Formats: sequence, structure tokens, C-alpha cells
Amino acid sequence: MAVEDKIDIDVYKVVTRAIGESDNLEDIANQLTQLLVGALEIKGCTIFVLNPETEELEVLASFGLSINYMNKGPVLVKESIDHKLRGEPIVIRNVSRSDRLQYPEDARKEGINAIISLPIKLSGKFIGVLRLYHYEEWDISERDLDSLMLLTENIGLAMMYTRLLHALQSVKETVNEVHPIWLSP
Repeated sequence: MAVEDKIDIDVYKVVTRAIGESDNLEDIANQLTQLLVGALEIKGCTIFVLNPETEELEVLASFGLSINYMNKGPVLVKESIDHKLRGEPIVIRNVSRSDRLQYPEDARKEGINAIISLPIKLSGKFIGVLRLYHYEEWDISERDLDSLMLLTENIGLAMMYTRLLHALQSVKETVNEVHPIWLSP
């Protein structure tokens, strides 16, 4: 039996426009998590950013998951679904049959039965994770998985763009404070 594609060009357009129409990373991430939960008809979605000093995945945005689940404890790269070695998507079709979870009991209590975890990379460097949580077993199509990988590339670019934009704005403000005469007509 063929697995149904859920991400069509219309879904991809909406998601891509959400990324392109804002310069606020948290707004982009919040919109994205909501759009993906609705479009894929899943339980929840979280975008994590890697803290390279602590090797923790820190929540940038999440939708559809309870406060208790979100506060279960730190998500450690080495103990959680680890992308650093392969850098490829990881599909856990059935949480109860996997040993890859850091908090398996919390996932079961939350009603999560499947997880798809996709690395967010920038210039080949691991910088975060997009996680999709489903309330039932999930056989995702290869096409949808490819679309989600393209989406994570766009998330990585959005992260870089917003950081660069804020850095430039900070430099401009500093120059204005230090040398306001230079910018006067």
C-alpha cells in the first residue's frame, strides 16, 4: 500500500511564505509549527536550536504539546534522537518500540506514538532540529520527507538571515550613537 503525500505545493507555498515574510525568528518559528501541525494533521511540532556549549536542544517554538511534556527536562543531543553523526532525518514510526528516546515514558503519557526528527543545518553544520509528533504510527512518504528536509534548509537560512539582520541593526545603532555627525546630511 502506497503512503499518501500530505505536503503539496500549496502547503509548501504557505510555509515558505511564512518564513520569507518576517524578520523575527520567533514569529517565523511559531507560525511554522502551527502550520505544520495543521497541514500534516499531527499532534505537535517543535523547533529546537542547538546550544553548542551545553549540547542541549533549546526550544525556539512549539505547538500542540502540553506544558508538562515541554518541561520534562533538558533535551540533550547525545541522549535524545542524535543527528550529529549522520545528519539525516530520523523516523520513529512507533515510539513504544524505539530505544532512541531520552524520555520515552513522557512521550507515551503525552500520547505521542511516532516522531520524525529532522536536522537543521547551515553550511553543513548542525544548528538545530525540527521535530514532528504524531498521535498514531506514522509511515511518512519519501516525497514528504524530502519536502521537510528542504524546509529545514529554509529554516537554517532564516536563522542565519535574522541573526545577520539583527547584527547589522546593532552595528548601525552603535555607529549612530558614537558618530551621529557622520550620518547627518
